Amino acid sequence: MSVSTKYELKMGPATREAFGKALVELGQKNPNVVVCDADLSKSTNTNFFAKEFPERFIQCGIAEANMVAIGSGLSAAGKVAFVSSFSAFVINKGFEQLRVTAAYPNVNLKVVGTHSGISIGEDGPSQMSIEDLSLACNLPGFTVLAPCDEISMKAAIHLAGETFGPFFVRAGRVKAASVYAPGTEFHIGGSKELLTGTDVAILANGLLVAEAIRAAEILDAEGISARVIDLYSIKPIDRAAIERASKECGAIVVAEEHLKDTGIGTRVAQVAAETVPCLMEFVGVNTYAESGTPEAVVEKYGLLAKDIVVAVKKVLARKR
Repeated sequence: MSVSTKYELKMGPATREAFGKALVELGQKNPNVVVCDADLSKSTNTNFFAKEFPERFIQCGIAEANMVAIGSGLSAAGKVAFVSSFSAFVINKGFEQLRVTAAYPNVNLKVVGTHSGISIGEDGPSQMSIEDLSLACNLPGFTVLAPCDEISMKAAIHLAGETFGPFFVRAGRVKAASVYAPGTEFHIGGSKELLTGTDVAILANGLLVAEAIRAAEILDAEGISARVIDLYSIKPIDRAAIERASKECGAIVVAEEHLKDTGIGTRVAQVAAETVPCLMEFVGVNTYAESGTPEAVVEKYGLLAKDIVVAVKKVLARKR
């Protein structure tokens, strides 16, 4: 079955918008849910929650480190606290507080970083977060999720809100292709095999999941069978899915909107090294990107289906 038959990949809302709507759903179910924002509520879409539950919304101003500490305190007091800002700000500015006030005491804090990766485009490199997933994974006890579309983002936020412990959830600025149907189930530590394949496995998350599907369609037309896996759970990661892909395909390509040096590729490679080693290639970024339209930026820095195809052919050439 061709990819285009199975996945139409119509554009849906940005995952930051899905996050905002899911927060309202959580707030309706649980009166202990509170939200802290760093003067970016219209961009992070926490304004949806603020409008519905103003008494449970705390505007912390442009002070992410302070916001994280406030959220951790609220969590320690029994609240289900969500703190949100652009990933570049909440992770980088708030890392010390994430480490000392959230990870070390293992409080029930939920951190959502929006405008992740380089696809924010015109906002420029100072606001592009290409280190967030690796930094979040370096926080002991944190669960790290990177959904790819509206359905998976809403599921991730509900999982975070209903599961005790610190979380980091990655969201994007631009509209995302709809991969999943309503009602699809997700769980912490899981992944989704979207397409079966035997020649190579393409493992991706976030915006690169749709590009991986498009790449598989191109490869299918050339007689190359590509398995596509959405690694939406970064920590814990689906070790069994990676082991199967390594064993059954013998070649893996990891695609992510993140630094290749420290992203999910390193986590996948670690699992493969510990289970069934195989040949691998990596699609991601090596440096901070320039400002430009989202379309131009992701093309210049090699985050499209065509770039995944090149990586697949490279790894298959080594496999033969």
